[in-house]
Amino acid sequence: MSRHADARPPATDDDLDWCHDAVQGVSRTFALTVDVLDEPMASHICIGYLLCRIADTVEDSSSIAPDEQAHLLRLYDRALDPDDDTTVDEFVTAVQPHLPPEGEQSDDWMVVANTARVFRTFEALPEDVREAVTPPVRELVSGMAMFVERYSQTGGLRIQSREELEEYCYYAAGTVGNLITNLVTRGNVDSERRSRLYDTAEEFGLLLQLVNIAKDVHDDYTSENNVYLPADWLDDAGVPQEEVVSPEHNDRTASVVRRTAEHAKSFLDDAQTYLETVPLREGNTLAAWAIPFLLAVGTLRELVANPEHAVTGEGVKISRQEVFAVVTEMNGSGSESLAEMRETISRQPFHRATTNAD
Repeated sequence: MSRHADARPPATDDDLDWCHDAVQGVSRTFALTVDVLDEPMASHICIGYLLCRIADTVEDSSSIAPDEQAHLLRLYDRALDPDDDTTVDEFVTAVQPHLPPEGEQSDDWMVVANTARVFRTFEALPEDVREAVTPPVRELVSGMAMFVERYSQTGGLRIQSREELEEYCYYAAGTVGNLITNLVTRGNVDSERRSRLYDTAEEFGLLLQLVNIAKDVHDDYTSENNVYLPADWLDDAGVPQEEVVSPEHNDRTASVVRRTAEHAKSFLDDAQTYLETVPLREGNTLAAWAIPFLLAVGTLRELVANPEHAVTGEGVKISRQEVFAVVTEMNGSGSESLAEMRETISRQPFHRATTNAD
């Protein structure tokens, strides 16, 4: 449970508790973020994230036909529009036939099944919070619908170029960067600081999304029939996009994974600027956003060293010991600055570096 419970936003405790528990199930990384935020920001971010996750689960489903996915996403967008008469119940009714049976639902589908509860909790938030959250969530949803429609004939996304990859990453995660920024800039923030935040918020989101795309190549294709590695880059390496995880292409696909990881690194400086600029107010904490940033740095280190693990399904991830060491350092009174931690983690696992220093 997040700290300073007395500052929680107005909503029924049962609904708010359910939302916090749900985030723990659908994203370990985002759960870490919510856990180190204070209230009311912890709940604002938690609920905003769940609104995004509902759309993401529909978009990622390989069992829903693309035309139906797009219809569901457009319906969900209208339900989010305060000026539209579409109700959340209409979306719930439409998505119901696509829900796995009770008892067989993943944590993600449990959130979709409880969309009405997430909306009810969101609608209990203060008006200025809802006005900060709604536009970027709707942009994310409409962007996902657009991509599903774009590739409706292929049965899954097939990103063609670096430009299209960045466009997708913007809708999937850059919008979330804007959501965070909308929340933390409510009230008095000087114009220069506000401008710097909005100039770098999207890059922060793109960094995190590109890391996910690079490390999840195997699962994205085998589980969701999506290929985010650009066709142009795969073609440069001599890999047909439909054979992205074929064993005979492992080394060449791995070179494209490394290329994607190197491209992600180009967003590190702007992401760090964002973190060094973000206001710490209304329960916002540096640790909440520095932790996923630093874990992304560690994952990039592993991706560059072992890109083939993203292709074979072996998986690319940093150890629990390193996660624990990063979280502990950010939550404590550690002496290392964000820049120093980034530099350390880019070279070796953080827990080993701190052990060596001792």
